[in-house]
Amino acid sequence: MQAKRIIPCLDVDGGRVVKGIKFKGIRDAGDPVELARRYNREGADELTFLDIGASYKSRATLLEVVQQVAAEVFIPLCVGGGIRTLQDMRDAMNAGADKVSVCTAALKRPELLSEMAAAYGSQCVVLSIDAARASGPGGTAVWHAWSHGGRTCTGLDAAAWAVRAVKLGAGEILLNSIDADGTGAGYDLELTRKILDAVPVPVIASGGAGNLDQIANVLLPPDAPGAGNAWADADAALVASLLHFGKTTIPEIKHHAGAKGVRVRW
Repeated sequence: MQAKRIIPCLDVDGGRVVKGIKFKGIRDAGDPVELARRYNREGADELTFLDIGASYKSRATLLEVVQQVAAEVFIPLCVGGGIRTLQDMRDAMNAGADKVSVCTAALKRPELLSEMAAAYGSQCVVLSIDAARASGPGGTAVWHAWSHGGRTCTGLDAAAWAVRAVKLGAGEILLNSIDADGTGAGYDLELTRKILDAVPVPVIASGGAGNLDQIANVLLPPDAPGAGNAWADADAALVASLLHFGKTTIPEIKHHAGAKGVRVRW
């Protein structure tokens, strides 16, 4: 069993880390370089930076942040938000990113995933899926992929989109639950298991972490003692608010997850 990863997520706007609830109600959470240094010291497995400013200026500011972080932090860095073209990917990689995540641009033009994989390898291409629950036939639960920062529903089935994207070249899925984002109510375990069952690539669970048990559960394998139905077996957990606002630390997360039966990296 591969060790599971704990990945702090830094949503950056105007050179500051910010955080909201269900992609709304944004508030300041600190300086991205200072937070990156802290998470590196604490033992983060990777760092994810997302530009939520949606402008050329904000993307340039984020790349400056990534350059500063890459000069002194030697863990993988993923950059996303505003990645629309292969040149955007080149800019991010040249700034020090190890991989990029793409959401809306891939929904608009799926072939972009193949172009990115051809240029840098699938291991550098992360498909970000912003998914929200909807009612399917007979009242069954389905999840649709959303674009434009969770503002536009595409009507695409999230699992079907994940399958197609992997065939095109995506080497990892960053799965964001819009319903759970920033709520502290826990990850959407059902959604996470659905995507994991659909694709052969690693899946990073994102959205909803409110306590240590919830983080452990989204990483927990089904055969762990006492797992019951509270497991998802994701390959990694993205964590934001809990870390940014000092409610826990990466060592606390790893110790708790390890005690529950999750294999973590030390």
